[in-house]
Amino acid sequence: MIETQGLTKYYGTYPAIRDVSFSIDEGEIVAFLGPNAAGKTTTMRILTGFMPATEGTATIAGFDVAEESIEARRCIGYLPETMPCYPELTVYQFLSYCARLRDVPANVREEQIDAAMQRSRVDDRADDIMGKLSKGYRQRVGLAQAMVHDPKVLILDEPTIGLDPAQIQETREVIRDLGKLHTVLLSTHILSEAEQICERVLIINEGRLIADDTPGNLSAHVRGGPTIRVKVLNGGGGVARTLEEINGVVRVRKDSAQQEPTYLVDTQGDTDLRADIANLVVRKGWSLLELAMVGMSLEDVFIRLTEASPDGPPPPLAR
Repeated sequence: MIETQGLTKYYGTYPAIRDVSFSIDEGEIVAFLGPNAAGKTTTMRILTGFMPATEGTATIAGFDVAEESIEARRCIGYLPETMPCYPELTVYQFLSYCARLRDVPANVREEQIDAAMQRSRVDDRADDIMGKLSKGYRQRVGLAQAMVHDPKVLILDEPTIGLDPAQIQETREVIRDLGKLHTVLLSTHILSEAEQICERVLIINEGRLIADDTPGNLSAHVRGGPTIRVKVLNGGGGVARTLEEINGVVRVRKDSAQQEPTYLVDTQGDTDLRADIANLVVRKGWSLLELAMVGMSLEDVFIRLTEASPDGPPPPLAR
């Protein structure tokens, strides 16, 4: 549904993005992450036809965004980081205007406006003046205008920026629902948002795509193996040393954030060592309070992949 090959953009002699290639299938919700000035906005502007690439190609629903720009744009719904609106119009009037701009046929225009308002949960505000809406509702109207022409692809640039926690949660729920009907690519700085909403993550750094995978797989790639949290009583001071003797255990760390004696056991490969740990605890006569896999947060993965290195950026992680 979205595909880029060797996408490169120079501003003068400065390469904003270099050789960016990825593919997003129909029905996927994908997060596009990266530090400031990493190349996210440049990539999204090329995908939406706002600017041309210096090199490479990008297609939306099979249409080349440079050679078949009009056809590609008809397949895209776009929500920019700051949504422009006409403050004197009502929500319905604004969406009607957007529908006409996008050539929604008159015989289905009202039906599609109503559907867009319902899916973005602003149907109860149809007669409200845009200028009097809260930022959260304006963002929802922005989602409605992005889908009013029923596009195959939604590209959302920081859709929850500036919202309060309640508004963020509501907007996330809306985006999850949209993923049932559209392919969604969204950029965000809120890493927990990507974990909660998206099935896949693209990470760009210094203009290059350095990761493309699920949050879980990225965590495993970076960490090198699963981590298991073990909480025991009556183990004395030798628990960590004893756990390290299990074949496949790389390191054991004390988790100081927990009140009861808790240990984080780093393992290698894909082997699940929970049964081995449980058997050891039973043999030692300790009381086992918890035994669970611990996932590396996307924030940890993001920092690890994008942190500065004297050898340059890390090699790309591809799914």
